[in-house]
Order: sequence, then C-alpha cells, then structure tokens
Amino acid sequence: MKISKQARRDAKQLFRSCLVKGVLDEARVRQAVKRVLEVKPRGYLAILSHMERLLKLDLERRTARVESAIALGPELQTKIQAGLTKTYGQGLIFSFNQNPALLGGLRIKVGSDVYDTSIQARLAALQESF
Repeated sequence: MKISKQARRDAKQLFRSCLVKGVLDEARVRQAVKRVLEVKPRGYLAILSHMERLLKLDLERRTARVESAIALGPELQTKIQAGLTKTYGQGLIFSFNQNPALLGGLRIKVGSDVYDTSIQARLAALQESF
C-alpha cells in the first residue's frame, strides 16, 4: 500500500503526541489508535500503517542488547545500564544474553549502533589483516 505524504505527516504528528519527555507512552499510543479508529479520517489505514512503522523503529532504537561470553553479575549489569542510559537517555529496554562463541568481552547493540569488544571480533579483524 502506498502511503501519501499527508498520511505520513499525520502519522508523525500522532507519534509525537504519544511522547512524554522524549519517551513513548504506551497508554497514549493506545488512546491515539483507538481515536483514529473511531473517527476514521481520510486515509486512516495508511496513517495507522505508518504509525506502526514509526513505533517499530522507536522500539528498536530503544532496545539495548548486551551479549557476553559468560553471565554478567548484577553489579556489572547495573554499571552497563547506567552508562548506556547516560549516553542514550531514559527509556532503554535492556536484554542481557550469554553467547559462548564470543570467547570473551562484550557485544552491545543499541538501535543501529554496535560496540563489539569481543575476542571473536578481534580475531576476525586479525584474520582479515593477513
């Protein structure tokens, strides 16, 4: 389905109205979607489709995935959370996973930013240099 410029603008405006201090408010999103479905303005399906895309992008941008070779202790997890919150702001959703293939170090992904200090990445870079 092709989305008109007006539908994109309306979806962006609707998305911005759901933000509270730069963080998406789930209750406001539900209210906004419910209101659009009640009123059914011109091109409402396109508006909702683009709104869904914006919500997915925001969720991805606000998700921090931390991988390590061994399980991290609670104090280290807290330090990582504090550092990432300082860099990216409030509202991050954290997920800590264990990946033995890393051999050591960390791989942190927040949105499209990737910080890879794993031994696996260093060995791959070394292999490419030869």
